[in-house]
Amino acid sequence: QIAANRRGISLLRQLCAEYGLRTVQAYMAHIQRTAEHAVRELLLKTRERYNGARLTASDCMDDGSTICLAIDIEADGSARFDFAGTSPEVYANTNAPPSVSASAIIYCLRSMVQSELPLNQGCLAPVTIAIPPQSLLSPSPTAAVVGGNVLTSQRLCDVILAAFGAAAASQGCMNNLTFGVPPSELEDGTQREGWGYYETIAGGHGAGPTWDGQSGVHTHMTNTRITDPEILERRYPVILHQFSLRPDSGGRGARPGGNGCIRDIEFLRPMSVSLLTERRVFAPPGLNGGYSGSRGINLWKRSQQSSKAHGSLEPTLG
Repeated sequence: QIAANRRGISLLRQLCAEYGLRTVQAYMAHIQRTAEHAVRELLLKTRERYNGARLTASDCMDDGSTICLAIDIEADGSARFDFAGTSPEVYANTNAPPSVSASAIIYCLRSMVQSELPLNQGCLAPVTIAIPPQSLLSPSPTAAVVGGNVLTSQRLCDVILAAFGAAAASQGCMNNLTFGVPPSELEDGTQREGWGYYETIAGGHGAGPTWDGQSGVHTHMTNTRITDPEILERRYPVILHQFSLRPDSGGRGARPGGNGCIRDIEFLRPMSVSLLTERRVFAPPGLNGGYSGSRGINLWKRSQQSSKAHGSLEPTLG
């Protein structure tokens, strides 16, 4: 992130040097006004399609916490996104700061706009966001929030897109997998460096009114590339036995949802393994009568000889 910001600063300075500060600022304002106009058009068309009715949707996290959303679109193309009814903040780490909700809204609005448009703050100009304090989406300063960015953000996208009737629910989380070993000191006093590996596993994307869901893709904010199997096995003490689509896991319907993935990894050395996942309790719901997709499953398989004395794996399932 620091490198990306520094690169952005460098490019902006080049633009200012070439065209002048006034010209650059003027075009930035033009881009934001264009984005605002495009989003207002989207909201007005949505208002017309639903005859001005309030748009609502809700969904549950696996711990039972609920995200509720009501959207009121006015005649001028402005909209109020109200998350009243959302569950209180939780003791776990799936709380999400308000910035996560704003990011999910701007992402979904930009995704539904048909024209080519750079993502910018102008997309949120017609939008007002109301979030109850001390809730899952506006937690207290001491609440744990690491899972909010990678789990709750995905659930927010499912709720927003469902309210607009734009798409059925997708995998609903980033399927975070980490493994590695911490730094340690050997018997001779030598320090052994630790190492770690982190990936997000793909899943199924929900279908829309006119298109089938995509299978085995990284959806929404987890739009990343996973490490190639050859590189994974060369650099880390693991064997990737299977990475394939999970048959018939997408919800059935006139437009079926995309299938999820199966990822089977064998660990060849003692190490810590952690999973931070969702959609293991509540299935991703369909839309307009479509069936729900399959719930995810986390499985830990141990060899018969495994025991704590032999350095078995001790995974943390989240």
